[in-house]
Amino acid sequence: MTDPVAFIRANTEVTAASLVPEIRLHLATEVVPLWQATEASLEKAGLPPPYWAFAWPGGQACARHVLDNPRLVAGRRVLDLAAGCGVAAVAAAKLGARASASEIDRFALAAIALNAALNGVEVAPIDRDVLDDPPGDWDTVLAGDLCYERPMADRVASWIKAQARAGVTVLMGDPGRAYKPADGLAEVARYVVPTSRDLEDRETRETILWRVLG
Repeated sequence: MTDPVAFIRANTEVTAASLVPEIRLHLATEVVPLWQATEASLEKAGLPPPYWAFAWPGGQACARHVLDNPRLVAGRRVLDLAAGCGVAAVAAAKLGARASASEIDRFALAAIALNAALNGVEVAPIDRDVLDDPPGDWDTVLAGDLCYERPMADRVASWIKAQARAGVTVLMGDPGRAYKPADGLAEVARYVVPTSRDLEDRETRETILWRVLG
């Protein structure tokens, strides 16, 4: 069985995230070669894209905002939902949060552990789908770039709104994805996030940080 840690170290580079240069991450420079390498190493075709290998604009917006506003996470129980590379969880942990990151991809979980160690912080992994969990386990939820596919976006919207109604602070970073919730959001901040042409159709993405209303 392929060792995710060894695979990530062999197929990514350690670099700073563009909007949060104080955070270093194991990131890939191109999607397709990494995708092909993943399928080859696992001897399986049709795998989902390696989302964990990129610091997506929404996650970077969440990370930037909490780094600039430590009171949102310091000393609090913080969840980075469907965390990918874990940039938002790492940012929260750097500020003294009890940070956790949820993912269902074992490569993503390995990337999160590597990225946390790279930044000298602890992030607790949650290796399951949390979207059926009832509200109340978190003080702050960070949701970055989760509205690009309708089924996922619909589940996320329902869950984060339930969390907000229960009094949880929910922040969602979104760069204009198609299935962002149409209501129940209040704009908090805007960021221009440098992106790669390999990932997006432009070199920057204006990304809005929303607070989910209860």
